[in-house]
Amino acid sequence: MAKRFIPLSEVCEVLDISSAQAYALVRSGDLPAIKVGGRGQWRVETAELEAYIQRMYARTAQLVASGDLEDDAQ
Repeated sequence: MAKRFIPLSEVCEVLDISSAQAYALVRSGDLPAIKVGGRGQWRVETAELEAYIQRMYARTAQLVASGDLEDDAQ
């Protein structure tokens, strides 16, 4: 059975971003997450992560189509 929720450390690996960037995505609401357990560990539903990735593909496609890309070599 596939995991429904993953910790932010796995989100960092999937997106190849820092933990600070992952926390910023959660705090801004761009990536929905929940806090669980007594220590309040953040968890992201895998479906929400996939939805976020799809939104970013769509946003990037819009930027490409409009020619409004930043000069970013990353």
